[in-house]
Amino acid sequence: MSHPRHSEPLPLGTPDQPYSKGLMARALVAVGVPLGRAYELAKRIDQHLFDRGEQSVDLEQVQELAVEVLGDEEGLEAVRRLRRFRELHELDLPIIVLVGGATGAGKSTVATEAAYRLGITRVTSTDFIRQTMRAFFSKEFMPSIHYSSFEAAAGLREPEQADDPVIAGFLEQTRNVLVGVSASIERALEEGWSMVLEGVHLVPGMLPRIEGALVVQCILAIEDEEEHTTHFMVRDAGLDGLRPHAKYIDRLDDIRRVQDHIIGRAKRHKVPVIANNDIRGAIDSVLELVLSSAEQVQRV
Repeated sequence: MSHPRHSEPLPLGTPDQPYSKGLMARALVAVGVPLGRAYELAKRIDQHLFDRGEQSVDLEQVQELAVEVLGDEEGLEAVRRLRRFRELHELDLPIIVLVGGATGAGKSTVATEAAYRLGITRVTSTDFIRQTMRAFFSKEFMPSIHYSSFEAAAGLREPEQADDPVIAGFLEQTRNVLVGVSASIERALEEGWSMVLEGVHLVPGMLPRIEGALVVQCILAIEDEEEHTTHFMVRDAGLDGLRPHAKYIDRLDDIRRVQDHIIGRAKRHKVPVIANNDIRGAIDSVLELVLSSAEQVQRV
């Protein structure tokens, strides 16, 4: 079965589609070259083609120009990643990237940027799925989905029976939300779509096995408690107070308990945990996981 491509091919140019400086700059940014340097190299390639009256360039020529513009180390690394992105594009499989982690771990930012770099246009969250489910299932029928993940203990019918009500409530909510998550993934696979899904409910070991796709799962974590607090304050400022940080800081102990539980499961199920101490580094780590997974599939 042939699936729709998850991204555009590398813009090296063909007789039918001449080289595009803008698309090359975008491809270089996607593989981690800073924007200004990416445009500088794309402009140099454009001039190289103009001088020779050509409309296309191969990766060997790009490598020579990349070393000239970016230097040996950065230039060779950029072209190495371009080669790997080309191999990823040539896979006849949809790509499903799952970015989990506790509230405030930076999942949305990392997932959105990773999707952009991979050329994946479908990005959704488990919170969006939970919100949709809330419209169909009343609080009386399915109480757990009507609370935040770290507050879901309030939806337990017998919280006193749980060893840790915070974790028990979170897991009950997760089991319910994963019904909707599975349906979203199944639809994507039926259509041959690639997608990036992020959310606290992507708990290692709780998702059903996904067949017929390149599946990459990881967990984002904030190691330092003060930094975790800062994430909420920054998010609050960026959303004009739509998600007031005070609520999250007041429940930070519970949020970090949920994080510890997720990380423990990730270790047991051998799911990579990425410390989100630096947003660019976290994004690069997610991309590296995708590229490495694609290489493993190609070797089989």
